Formats: sequence, structure tokens, C-alpha cells
Amino acid sequence: MDAAPANAHDRAFFGHPKGLMTLFFTEMWERFSFYGMRAFLVIYIATPIANGGLGESKATAGIIYAMYGSLVYLMSLPGGWLADRVLGQQRAVIYGGVVIMAGHIVLALPTHASFLPGLGLIILGTGLLKPNVSTIVGMLYDKNDPRRDGGYSIYYMGINVGAFIAPLACGYLAQSAGFRGHLANWGIDPNYAWHFGFGAAAIGMGAGVIQFIVGKKDLHGAGAEPTPRPAVRTAQPMSTLLVVVVAVAAAIITLFAIWRLSSGFTKEAIADSFGVGLATIGLAVFVIMHQVIAADASERARVLAMAVLFVGCVAFFGLFEQAGSTLSFFAEDHTRRSVFGIDFPSSYWQFVNAAWVIILAPIFTLLWVFLARRGKEPFSVNKFAIGMVIAGLAFVMLLPAIPAIDRGEKTSPLFLIVYYLFATTAEMCVSPVGLSVMNKLAPDRLASFVMGIWFLAISIGIYLAGRAEVEAGKLAHYLGWGTAGLFYLIMIFAGIVAVALFAVAGPVRRMLEGLPQATVRK
Repeated sequence: MDAAPANAHDRAFFGHPKGLMTLFFTEMWERFSFYGMRAFLVIYIATPIANGGLGESKATAGIIYAMYGSLVYLMSLPGGWLADRVLGQQRAVIYGGVVIMAGHIVLALPTHASFLPGLGLIILGTGLLKPNVSTIVGMLYDKNDPRRDGGYSIYYMGINVGAFIAPLACGYLAQSAGFRGHLANWGIDPNYAWHFGFGAAAIGMGAGVIQFIVGKKDLHGAGAEPTPRPAVRTAQPMSTLLVVVVAVAAAIITLFAIWRLSSGFTKEAIADSFGVGLATIGLAVFVIMHQVIAADASERARVLAMAVLFVGCVAFFGLFEQAGSTLSFFAEDHTRRSVFGIDFPSSYWQFVNAAWVIILAPIFTLLWVFLARRGKEPFSVNKFAIGMVIAGLAFVMLLPAIPAIDRGEKTSPLFLIVYYLFATTAEMCVSPVGLSVMNKLAPDRLASFVMGIWFLAISIGIYLAGRAEVEAGKLAHYLGWGTAGLFYLIMIFAGIVAVALFAVAGPVRRMLEGLPQATVRK
């Protein structure tokens, strides 16, 4: 799983292995396709049929977004397992990219019947590509290579270069009056504009597949084949426990689904059953990892550390992914969509987060190095806690806009710009840190599967974000908190999670420091 010896002296890409450039651009194009569609997905779903959308309610749009976003990352678990055991990471990335491209092509067909099949293909393809391209990044470095964390920060910038360009390109095609005017002049129904946005995402993913195939020679064989499985202790009681855990998890999901769906197959009932299934799968994965897969005490300790990071990741992305649901509707319904007299579609606001990442990522990379040299770099769990505090503050930045919204007025775009500054600062304390730490904690034989666990956490977070627009809104209304009620609940949630993370950071650090040095990747 570790880099070929040649990589130790390979500094062709900003002081990092040249193969990082291949992965940088692969992920850039994959995220272009993902965020390009995400920028207008819920708006497309909630737009009336007469205007080319699906004509669903905002609640249904949130449910579809929640389930789609969750499944995209949930499939990283089987995708990581297939790469570790069968395909190897490189083939998984190529196959996944081709399937994602096919999904966007299906969505580009000018018919509503292609919507669910297209989403299904994207879900399957992302499950193969996403965890494995992230894992190959870690394979480029030796366990003790100090460039590893910096490599993940550069890679994370690639993600956000794609996320920066995507809403501008795909959002223009899907929503802008200018492009719809061009379609009308060409004799094409302007309502087909949405499908041109989906088509642009397909082109982006195709570019990513081509450049990965061309550049994979620079990976020096990293991820070319499945990693040989070492002899690991397996006992019959463990096999029995595995069956019991899987059976109990399946029973919980099935019984809840039967109970919830007994009154009818409503969209809300299906979504609730799906959410319980996600939570049960998450719990079952960690029980199996700790009691069945872990080979010794040091691996079990690392699983416990992963569990803490997992919970922090779920909580953070439950807040952060409001960008694809609550914040999309905030931009669409409550924000003036013009700057210096130039009008633009609401989906353009999705690029602000990526722009802040591109600005802040180098700053945070230097900050962590600066603090580390002075022995003051926060422990990873503390970084997560700091991120939660800042994520809560991001919603504080939106509160001054509430009075204008209550009066039925459009608010200044500056509210979203400042919100995304805080949200992105929080993201820099969590997302690239989590990618790097999970790679360090993962046993070599399970590198892609553990990366899949990280994306499972994102999956659950996206589900929570998609449901929060309606479900938390109902609670806020019941409490009589008005328009800002959802934001108040989010801030309270962020504060509670931050306090919990700060409380467990010390014990987790002491537990890991007690392990033999060789057991934890540096």
C-alpha cells in the first residue's frame, strides 16, 4: 500500500510526487461533475413542470437530495472493499468515472423519466471512484514522509477548483436567462436548459477519466493491484459474532421499515426508514471493525479513534451540507441575485465556498506546519471541535438578514459571502484533516475500506442536512422561534457537539500515544 521507493525523492509537483498531479486533476473533474449538478439539483426538483423542473415540493426536494447525497457516499463502503480485495484502486477509479459519466449522460436526456436512472448510475460510479482516488494519494508517500498531510491539502484544493468552476458553468447552462434565450433562438425549448447543465457535468467527468488513464503511469504502480492480505488472526467466535451483528442490523432496519411503512409508502416514511438504515449500518460497521476485523489491541484502539472522528464528521457535514439544501433555497428565495447590475442564477452562489477554500487552504497548510514546529498544533479531534464552533458561528452571520426576510424583502449577497467564509474556515479544520488522519489510522489491508467509512460519515451528514430544512424547521415552528428557528437549532447542535469533542480529545490522544509508534502512520 505504500509508495514505491522512487516516490520518496519525487518532488515534480510543487515538491510532491508527480502522481499527485494526476489525482489532483482526476478529482477536480469528478467534483466538477458532482458540484455542477448539486448547484441546481434541489431547484430543478422543486421547479414547476411548466418551467422544465420535476414539479415537486421543497420537502420532497430535500428528501431526494438527502437520499441521493447519502447513497453517493454510502456506496464508498462496497467500492472501497472491491478495490482492496478485487479490482485495485486504479481500475476502480476508471470504472467509477465511466459509470458517473454515463449517469450524467442519462440525466442530459430531455425527459423526466431519465432522472432516477441517471442518479442511480452516478451513485454507483461515485462509490467506486471517490474512496479509491483519495486512498491512492496516501499511497504515493512513505509512512514517515512528512509531505503526506500537505499532499492531502493540495489534493483538497483540486476538489475545490472543480467545485469553483462547476456552478458557474453548469449553473449558467441550467438556469441563466441568457442561455435560455440562445436555446429559443436556435429553435430549442428553453426548458431543456436543465439537461444541458447535466450534459456539461458528463463532459467534465469524461475529461477526468481520460487524464487519469494518460497520467496513471506517474503513480508508479500505486493502487494498480489489490493489496495482498496478511495472515490475520481469525477465530470461530469472531465469525459467529459477525453473523450476529449483521443479522441484528438487518432486523433493526427491517422492523423499523415495516412499522414506518405500515401506514403507506409515503416519501417521508421511505426517507425515515432510509435514515434508520444509515445509522444502523454505521453502528454495525464499527462493531464489526472493532470486534471482528481488528487484528490486535492497537488496531482496536485505532478503530475507537476512528469512531470519534466519524461522529465529528457526521455532525459537521450535517451542518455544512446545508449548502445543498437550506442555503440553496436561501439563495433562490431570499437573496438578491445581481452584483453591479449583472443578474445571475442562484446556483452561482455554490462557487463561493470553493473560492474560499482555494484562498484558505494554503493559509491553513502553513498554519498547521507553523504550529507543529512550535509544538502547538491542535490534536485532530480538537481541530474537529474548533471546526464545529466556527460552523455554528457561520449561521450567526445569517441572523441579521432575518428581519428583511420577514418583511418579504430580498437580502444582500454579502450575507452568503460571509456565511461561506466562516463555513469554509470550519471545513478546513475538518475535511482535509479527516482525510489525512483516517489514512494514517487505517491498516494497510483496509485503506480504501476505511476511507469508505469516512465517506459513510459524510453520507449520514448529507442525509441529516437534507432533512433539516423541513424536520428541524417543524421543531423550530413548534417552539415559536420564527424564521430564524432553524438557525438557532443548528447553532445549539454545533455547540453541544463541540463541547463533547473537546471533552473526549484528551482521552483519545492519550490512548493513541500509548500505542507502539509503528502502529500509527506518521
